[in-house]
Amino acid sequence: MTPGSDGEAVFVEAQARLHFGVLDLRGALGRWFGGIGAAAPAPTLLVSASPADALSVGGHDVDRAAAFARRLLAHHGLDGGARLWVRRALPPHAGLGSGTQLALAVARALAELYGVTTDARELAHAVGRGGRSAIGTWTFTGGGLVLEGGRRPESDGVAPLIARLPFPPTWRCVVAVPDSAPRISGAAEAAAFARLPQPPERDVERVAHLVLMALLPALAEADLATFGATLSEIQALTGRWFASVQGGTFAPGPSEELVRRMARWGAAGVGQSSWGPAVYGIVDGEDAGVRLADCVRAALGAAGTVHAGPFPADGARVWRAHVPAAAR
Repeated sequence: MTPGSDGEAVFVEAQARLHFGVLDLRGALGRWFGGIGAAAPAPTLLVSASPADALSVGGHDVDRAAAFARRLLAHHGLDGGARLWVRRALPPHAGLGSGTQLALAVARALAELYGVTTDARELAHAVGRGGRSAIGTWTFTGGGLVLEGGRRPESDGVAPLIARLPFPPTWRCVVAVPDSAPRISGAAEAAAFARLPQPPERDVERVAHLVLMALLPALAEADLATFGATLSEIQALTGRWFASVQGGTFAPGPSEELVRRMARWGAAGVGQSSWGPAVYGIVDGEDAGVRLADCVRAALGAAGTVHAGPFPADGARVWRAHVPAAAR
Protein backbone atom coordinates (compact mmCIF):
# COMPACT_ATOMS: atom_id res chain seq x y z
CA MET A 1 0.00 0.00 0.00
CA THR A 2 1.33 3.46 -0.88
CA PRO A 3 0.39 6.85 0.48
CA GLY A 4 -1.70 9.45 -1.38
CA SER A 5 -0.67 11.74 -4.20
CA ASP A 6 2.50 13.80 -3.99
CA GLY A 7 1.87 17.36 -2.88
CA GLU A 8 -1.24 16.51 -0.90
CA ALA A 9 -1.03 16.40 2.88
CA VAL A 10 -3.39 15.13 5.54
CA PHE A 11 -3.95 17.56 8.42
CA VAL A 12 -5.22 16.58 11.87
CA GLU A 13 -6.09 19.12 14.56
CA ALA A 14 -6.92 17.86 18.06
CA GLN A 15 -7.97 19.65 21.24
CA ALA A 16 -6.35 19.29 24.62
CA ARG A 17 -8.36 17.11 26.98
CA LEU A 18 -9.49 17.81 30.52
CA HIS A 19 -9.61 14.89 32.94
CA PHE A 20 -12.34 15.57 35.51
CA GLY A 21 -11.75 12.59 37.76
CA VAL A 22 -11.08 8.87 38.20
CA LEU A 23 -13.98 6.66 39.22
CA ASP A 24 -12.35 3.70 40.97
CA LEU A 25 -8.81 2.98 42.16
CA ARG A 26 -9.93 -0.13 44.05
CA GLY A 27 -10.95 -2.38 41.16
CA ALA A 28 -13.20 -4.45 43.41
CA LEU A 29 -15.75 -5.02 40.62
CA GLY A 30 -13.17 -6.14 38.07
CA ARG A 31 -12.48 -2.84 36.35
CA TRP A 32 -9.85 -0.23 37.17
CA PHE A 33 -9.85 3.52 36.86
CA GLY A 34 -12.73 4.68 34.64
CA GLY A 35 -13.25 8.40 34.43
CA ILE A 36 -15.00 11.52 33.25
CA GLY A 37 -13.65 14.34 31.13
CA ALA A 38 -14.05 16.58 28.10
CA ALA A 39 -12.12 18.28 25.35
CA ALA A 40 -10.86 21.73 26.31
CA PRO A 41 -11.75 24.82 24.26
CA ALA A 42 -8.01 25.34 23.70
CA PRO A 43 -5.11 24.83 23.18
CA THR A 44 -4.92 22.52 20.16
CA LEU A 45 -2.22 20.62 18.34
CA LEU A 46 -1.82 20.38 14.56
CA VAL A 47 -0.10 17.59 12.65
CA SER A 48 0.34 17.06 8.91
CA ALA A 49 1.55 14.07 6.93
CA SER A 50 2.50 13.95 3.25
CA PRO A 51 3.82 11.14 1.05
CA ALA A 52 7.45 10.05 1.28
CA ASP A 53 9.46 6.86 0.81
CA ALA A 54 11.02 7.13 4.27
CA LEU A 55 9.83 8.55 7.57
CA SER A 56 10.98 12.06 8.45
CA VAL A 57 9.61 14.18 11.28
CA GLY A 58 9.92 17.92 11.88
CA GLY A 59 8.45 20.65 14.02
CA HIS A 60 7.65 20.14 17.70
CA ASP A 61 8.02 17.06 19.91
CA VAL A 62 9.90 15.26 17.16
CA ASP A 63 11.10 12.23 19.12
CA ARG A 64 7.70 11.29 20.49
CA ALA A 65 5.98 11.89 17.16
CA ALA A 66 8.52 9.70 15.35
CA ALA A 67 8.06 6.90 17.89
CA PHE A 68 4.28 6.98 17.47
CA ALA A 69 4.63 7.01 13.68
CA ARG A 70 6.95 3.99 13.67
CA ARG A 71 4.55 2.06 15.89
CA LEU A 72 1.59 2.81 13.62
CA LEU A 73 3.47 1.85 10.46
CA ALA A 74 4.76 -1.37 12.05
CA HIS A 75 1.36 -2.29 13.48
CA HIS A 76 -0.23 -2.18 10.02
CA GLY A 77 2.78 -3.63 8.19
CA LEU A 78 3.27 -0.50 6.10
CA ASP A 79 6.66 -0.40 4.37
CA GLY A 80 6.62 3.22 3.26
CA GLY A 81 7.20 6.42 5.17
CA ALA A 82 5.85 9.94 5.36
CA ARG A 83 6.88 13.53 5.87
CA LEU A 84 5.36 14.20 9.27
CA TRP A 85 5.23 17.72 10.64
CA VAL A 86 4.08 18.65 14.15
CA ARG A 87 3.05 22.20 13.36
CA ARG A 88 1.62 22.98 16.79
CA ALA A 89 2.04 21.00 20.01
CA LEU A 90 0.25 20.89 23.36
CA PRO A 91 2.15 21.81 26.53
CA PRO A 92 3.80 18.58 27.74
CA HIS A 93 3.13 17.13 31.21
CA ALA A 94 0.54 19.81 31.98
CA GLY A 95 -2.52 17.63 32.56
CA LEU A 96 -3.85 18.26 29.03
CA GLY A 97 -3.24 14.84 27.50
CA SER A 98 -0.42 15.97 25.21
CA GLY A 99 0.96 12.45 24.69
CA THR A 100 -2.30 10.77 23.81
CA GLN A 101 -3.50 13.57 21.55
CA LEU A 102 -0.17 13.65 19.71
CA ALA A 103 -0.19 9.85 19.35
CA LEU A 104 -3.73 9.78 17.99
CA ALA A 105 -3.18 12.74 15.66
CA VAL A 106 -0.04 11.15 14.20
CA ALA A 107 -1.78 7.79 13.88
CA ARG A 108 -4.88 9.28 12.26
CA ALA A 109 -2.82 11.33 9.80
CA LEU A 110 -0.83 8.28 8.69
CA ALA A 111 -3.91 6.05 8.52
CA GLU A 112 -5.64 8.61 6.30
CA LEU A 113 -2.53 9.02 4.16
CA TYR A 114 -2.32 5.24 3.58
CA GLY A 115 -6.07 4.66 3.30
CA VAL A 116 -6.19 2.42 6.37
CA THR A 117 -9.70 2.00 7.75
CA THR A 118 -9.57 2.10 11.53
CA ASP A 119 -11.18 3.76 14.54
CA ALA A 120 -9.82 5.65 17.53
CA ARG A 121 -9.72 2.59 19.82
CA GLU A 122 -7.64 0.70 17.27
CA LEU A 123 -5.39 3.69 16.71
CA ALA A 124 -4.81 4.06 20.46
CA HIS A 125 -3.97 0.36 20.75
CA ALA A 126 -1.60 0.55 17.77
CA VAL A 127 0.43 3.40 19.29
CA GLY A 128 0.31 2.15 22.88
CA ARG A 129 -2.09 4.65 24.45
CA GLY A 130 -5.20 4.23 26.58
CA GLY A 131 -3.67 1.71 28.97
CA ARG A 132 -4.92 3.60 32.02
CA SER A 133 -7.30 6.37 30.95
CA ALA A 134 -9.43 6.39 27.80
CA ILE A 135 -10.66 9.97 28.23
CA GLY A 136 -8.24 11.33 25.63
CA THR A 137 -9.19 8.63 23.15
CA TRP A 138 -12.89 9.44 23.42
CA THR A 139 -12.45 13.24 23.34
CA PHE A 140 -10.43 12.73 20.15
CA THR A 141 -13.48 11.10 18.57
CA GLY A 142 -16.15 13.60 19.65
CA GLY A 143 -17.23 16.48 21.83
CA GLY A 144 -19.22 16.72 25.03
CA LEU A 145 -18.64 15.18 28.42
CA VAL A 146 -17.40 11.59 28.16
CA LEU A 147 -17.75 8.82 30.72
CA GLU A 148 -15.57 5.74 30.24
CA GLY A 149 -16.00 2.49 32.11
CA GLY A 150 -12.46 1.50 33.09
CA ARG A 151 -10.42 -1.45 31.91
CA ARG A 152 -10.05 -5.03 33.00
CA PRO A 153 -6.61 -5.84 34.44
CA GLU A 154 -6.06 -8.71 31.99
CA SER A 155 -6.93 -6.56 28.94
CA ASP A 156 -4.74 -4.14 27.03
CA GLY A 157 -7.72 -2.69 25.18
CA VAL A 158 -9.11 0.82 25.51
CA ALA A 159 -11.83 1.25 28.13
CA PRO A 160 -15.33 1.47 26.65
CA LEU A 161 -17.26 4.69 26.21
CA ILE A 162 -20.31 4.53 28.50
CA ALA A 163 -21.88 7.94 27.86
CA ARG A 164 -21.33 11.11 25.89
CA LEU A 165 -23.50 14.15 26.63
CA PRO A 166 -23.24 17.54 24.88
CA PHE A 167 -22.57 20.69 26.87
CA PRO A 168 -25.05 23.57 26.59
CA PRO A 169 -23.65 26.00 23.99
CA THR A 170 -23.73 28.92 26.45
CA TRP A 171 -21.46 27.26 29.02
CA ARG A 172 -17.89 28.50 29.03
CA CYS A 173 -14.75 26.81 30.26
CA VAL A 174 -11.69 28.76 31.40
CA VAL A 175 -8.45 26.74 31.43
CA ALA A 176 -5.34 28.03 33.20
CA VAL A 177 -1.92 26.45 32.71
CA PRO A 178 0.54 27.87 35.25
CA ASP A 179 4.25 27.78 34.45
CA SER A 180 5.03 25.08 36.97
CA ALA A 181 7.54 22.25 37.06
CA PRO A 182 6.45 19.33 34.84
CA ARG A 183 4.01 17.06 36.66
CA ILE A 184 4.03 13.28 36.92
CA SER A 185 3.95 11.30 33.66
CA GLY A 186 5.24 8.15 31.99
CA ALA A 187 7.14 5.73 34.19
CA ALA A 188 6.91 8.10 37.15
CA GLU A 189 3.13 8.12 36.81
CA ALA A 190 2.99 4.31 36.78
CA ALA A 191 5.14 4.23 39.92
CA ALA A 192 2.92 6.85 41.56
CA PHE A 193 -0.20 4.79 40.91
CA ALA A 194 1.52 1.73 42.32
CA ARG A 195 2.18 3.38 45.68
CA LEU A 196 -1.18 5.13 46.08
CA PRO A 197 -3.21 3.84 49.02
CA GLN A 198 -6.60 2.36 48.18
CA PRO A 199 -9.37 4.91 48.64
CA PRO A 200 -12.15 4.07 51.08
CA GLU A 201 -14.89 2.00 49.51
CA ARG A 202 -17.42 4.58 50.63
CA ASP A 203 -15.58 7.26 48.64
CA VAL A 204 -15.66 5.15 45.47
CA GLU A 205 -19.36 4.48 45.92
CA ARG A 206 -19.97 8.18 46.52
CA VAL A 207 -18.21 9.20 43.30
CA ALA A 208 -20.20 6.69 41.25
CA HIS A 209 -23.43 7.90 42.84
CA LEU A 210 -22.57 11.53 42.16
CA VAL A 211 -21.76 10.85 38.51
CA LEU A 212 -24.86 8.79 37.79
CA MET A 213 -27.47 10.63 39.83
CA ALA A 214 -26.24 14.21 39.88
CA LEU A 215 -23.56 15.09 37.31
CA LEU A 216 -25.05 13.46 34.21
CA PRO A 217 -28.68 14.43 34.91
CA ALA A 218 -27.63 18.01 35.63
CA LEU A 219 -25.80 18.20 32.32
CA ALA A 220 -28.77 16.71 30.48
CA GLU A 221 -31.01 19.40 32.00
CA ALA A 222 -28.47 22.24 31.55
CA ASP A 223 -28.43 22.77 35.33
CA LEU A 224 -25.03 24.40 35.78
CA ALA A 225 -25.39 25.02 39.51
CA THR A 226 -25.88 21.32 40.27
CA PHE A 227 -23.37 20.21 37.64
CA GLY A 228 -20.70 22.57 38.98
CA ALA A 229 -21.25 21.74 42.63
CA THR A 230 -21.17 18.02 41.84
CA LEU A 231 -18.04 18.27 39.73
CA SER A 232 -16.31 20.28 42.47
CA GLU A 233 -17.25 17.63 45.03
CA ILE A 234 -15.95 14.83 42.79
CA GLN A 235 -12.70 16.73 42.31
CA ALA A 236 -12.29 17.19 46.06
CA LEU A 237 -12.99 13.51 46.75
CA THR A 238 -10.74 12.07 44.06
CA GLY A 239 -8.06 14.71 44.66
CA ARG A 240 -7.66 13.37 48.20
CA TRP A 241 -6.94 9.93 46.75
CA PHE A 242 -3.83 11.40 45.10
CA ALA A 243 -2.81 13.74 47.92
CA SER A 244 -0.06 11.49 49.25
CA VAL A 245 1.74 11.68 45.89
CA GLN A 246 0.95 15.17 44.61
CA GLY A 247 1.17 16.95 47.96
CA GLY A 248 -2.47 17.84 48.49
CA THR A 249 -5.95 17.60 47.04
CA PHE A 250 -4.66 19.81 44.21
CA ALA A 251 -1.09 20.43 43.08
CA PRO A 252 0.41 22.83 45.65
CA GLY A 253 1.20 26.34 44.49
CA PRO A 254 -0.47 28.22 41.64
CA SER A 255 -2.82 25.36 40.69
CA GLU A 256 -4.26 24.99 44.18
CA GLU A 257 -4.59 28.75 44.58
CA LEU A 258 -6.31 29.24 41.21
CA VAL A 259 -8.87 26.52 41.97
CA ARG A 260 -9.84 28.39 45.14
CA ARG A 261 -9.86 31.77 43.43
CA MET A 262 -11.96 30.68 40.44
CA ALA A 263 -14.62 29.43 42.83
CA ARG A 264 -14.57 32.83 44.58
CA TRP A 265 -14.74 34.60 41.22
CA GLY A 266 -17.99 32.88 40.31
CA ALA A 267 -17.10 29.58 38.65
CA ALA A 268 -19.89 27.07 39.27
CA GLY A 269 -17.48 24.14 38.94
CA VAL A 270 -13.72 24.08 39.43
CA GLY A 271 -10.96 21.51 39.41
CA GLN A 272 -7.59 20.28 38.26
CA SER A 273 -7.06 18.23 35.13
CA SER A 274 -5.20 15.00 35.87
CA TRP A 275 -1.96 15.78 37.77
CA GLY A 276 -2.07 19.42 36.69
CA PRO A 277 -0.80 22.05 36.66
CA ALA A 278 -3.77 22.81 34.35
CA VAL A 279 -6.90 23.86 36.24
CA TYR A 280 -10.31 24.94 35.03
CA GLY A 281 -13.49 26.80 35.94
CA ILE A 282 -16.94 26.57 34.32
CA VAL A 283 -19.45 29.42 34.03
CA ASP A 284 -22.54 30.25 31.98
CA GLY A 285 -22.49 32.95 29.32
CA GLU A 286 -19.89 34.69 27.18
CA ASP A 287 -19.63 37.70 29.51
CA ALA A 288 -19.08 35.49 32.55
CA GLY A 289 -16.40 33.56 30.65
CA VAL A 290 -14.58 36.76 29.69
CA ARG A 291 -14.71 38.08 33.26
CA LEU A 292 -13.37 34.87 34.75
CA ALA A 293 -10.62 34.61 32.12
CA ASP A 294 -9.59 38.22 32.79
CA CYS A 295 -9.38 37.56 36.54
CA VAL A 296 -7.24 34.48 35.97
CA ARG A 297 -4.94 36.29 33.53
CA ALA A 298 -4.47 39.11 36.02
CA ALA A 299 -3.60 36.60 38.76
CA LEU A 300 -1.17 34.61 36.59
CA GLY A 301 0.47 37.52 34.82
CA ALA A 302 3.27 36.25 32.62
CA ALA A 303 3.61 33.04 34.65
CA GLY A 304 1.22 30.94 32.58
CA THR A 305 -1.40 30.85 29.85
CA VAL A 306 -5.19 31.11 29.91
CA HIS A 307 -7.68 29.73 27.39
CA ALA A 308 -11.44 30.25 27.36
CA GLY A 309 -14.41 29.31 25.24
CA PRO A 310 -17.27 26.85 24.81
CA PHE A 311 -16.67 23.14 25.15
CA PRO A 312 -16.01 21.63 21.70
CA ALA A 313 -19.02 19.97 20.11
CA ASP A 314 -16.86 17.73 17.89
CA GLY A 315 -13.67 15.72 18.09
CA ALA A 316 -10.47 16.06 16.08
CA ARG A 317 -10.68 17.67 12.63
CA VAL A 318 -9.20 15.85 9.64
CA TRP A 319 -8.78 17.34 6.17
CA ARG A 320 -6.59 17.20 3.08
CA ALA A 321 -4.90 20.12 1.38
CA HIS A 322 -2.25 20.74 -1.25
CA VAL A 323 1.03 21.81 0.33
CA PRO A 324 3.83 23.44 -1.73
CA ALA A 325 7.06 21.47 -1.64
CA ALA A 326 8.87 24.21 0.31
CA ALA A 327 6.29 24.04 3.10
CA ARG A 328 6.22 20.27 3.54
